[in-house]
Amino acid sequence: MKDVYTIGDLESRVRLDAGAEMPARLAVLGHPIAHSASPRMHQAALDASGRNLRYIRLDIEPGEVGEAFSRMRALGFIGCNVTVPHKLEAMSRCEVDPQALALGAVNTIRFDEDATRGFNTDGPGFALAVETEFGVNLRGLTVVIAGAGGGAGQAIAAQCGLAGVSKLVLVNRSLDKLRPLLERLEPATRIIALTFDDPTLAEQCQSADLIVNTSSLGLKSGDPPILPAACLKRGQLVYDTIYQPPVTALLALASDAGCRTANGLSMLVNQGALAFQHWFPGSDPLAVMRDEMEE
Repeated sequence: MKDVYTIGDLESRVRLDAGAEMPARLAVLGHPIAHSASPRMHQAALDASGRNLRYIRLDIEPGEVGEAFSRMRALGFIGCNVTVPHKLEAMSRCEVDPQALALGAVNTIRFDEDATRGFNTDGPGFALAVETEFGVNLRGLTVVIAGAGGGAGQAIAAQCGLAGVSKLVLVNRSLDKLRPLLERLEPATRIIALTFDDPTLAEQCQSADLIVNTSSLGLKSGDPPILPAACLKRGQLVYDTIYQPPVTALLALASDAGCRTANGLSMLVNQGALAFQHWFPGSDPLAVMRDEMEE
């Protein structure tokens, strides 16, 4: 068995399941993907429910998502999770659930007999994570989302709009990437779009209740914080959707500034449980997944 599989391993069942006692029927797709903790929590839920199945990591290059889906269907996969950088590409390769369409990205795939269907559990999983970590509801908050142009950022921004935040500040390297998102957001939401070099960035961030990093900056050792210290103030809530490493440069900076901080592990668990329920309706894996990840 391997820690990470590639599209070449999807050529046949013999190759994919070599050395394994159980068949691989679920996976997480990303690039890179070796850091993903999804297999650990999903495998725990599968084992606890008595399902003789394996959940694996698949490192899929950009542009190969459609081919990966085709091969997985042919091999009898039940579904998969989709992570960076494939959440937008996956939308064009499946029938998209209306909620996922509203959130602007797909992170969960189910291979039904008649179609490949895409869902989004990132948005609802994020809302549950904020309640779990900070004891607050999104409604009425002023929220800054750094790196809002990616799949997770768009889903979280749309979820904030649906939840009724009072103000949403979207920060991205390019404003062009935000235009489709701005068209989808709730018209009642007060929205400001900025680049990272905007002179009003620190002022907008300092007035926020909640700051969220939805970019991949922080995954690699040595990555700088996505926002400077001038953007942070004591008592703010700072959530980084990255969970590995558990303390990113942003969270370290925020902690030093007296902010309340949390990493993306709670979002991972909540969205994972929702994804599991798409594959196995009526299941309730949340407690098992949470216990496994807390260990």
